[in-house]
Amino acid sequence: MLMTLFAAVSCARPTYAAEDLPRPAVDLPAGKPGETRTAVFAGGCFWCTEAVFEQLDGVSDVVSGYAGGTKETADYEKVSDGKTDHAESIRITYDPSKITYGQLLRVFFATHDPTTKDRQGPDWGRQYRSAIFFANEDERRVAEAYVKQLDEAKLFGGPIVTTLEPLTQFYEAEKYHQDFVTLNPSHGYVQQWAVPKVEKVRKNFKDQLKNK
Repeated sequence: MLMTLFAAVSCARPTYAAEDLPRPAVDLPAGKPGETRTAVFAGGCFWCTEAVFEQLDGVSDVVSGYAGGTKETADYEKVSDGKTDHAESIRITYDPSKITYGQLLRVFFATHDPTTKDRQGPDWGRQYRSAIFFANEDERRVAEAYVKQLDEAKLFGGPIVTTLEPLTQFYEAEKYHQDFVTLNPSHGYVQQWAVPKVEKVRKNFKDQLKNK
């Protein structure tokens, strides 16, 4: 049902276009088959970002949650107030022999606007900031290099404001947020904001999809 909906919705070409983004010049080395790693990104509403990355070959799991703040404030009601340090985030579990950290970053920057501070589409507030939560210095180095690469290429309408923040802890969001797009394909927000992002990935990253 969801795939039918995706096929029926067209997506206007935004100012940031996947086909224009270069592959990262700096990346982490590929892993051994069967190895798993995780990456934590924040790019607006976690419903949308979760749906984007669930499509990719090599990604085994995507969980919506919160990163940047404390355990005491890691719940939707508090985070939605915009007064915590949390961002709506996703934790991606992936096989680095099939998809690299840099390739995940390329999809991340292609499917949200990294030039708007604390805003994505209709969503405003610190909890919707564009952020990369790095788990180690290697991830920080790759992310920093790619941000510099994209800024120098001047492919966006302004400078990238994505923050690079050390990952202290990732907290899973409430159960009803998990797989929200898949479970609620007719939801108004999903149709207007999530579906175009998913369709964009299906169009521009065909060689990286699970169902090629």
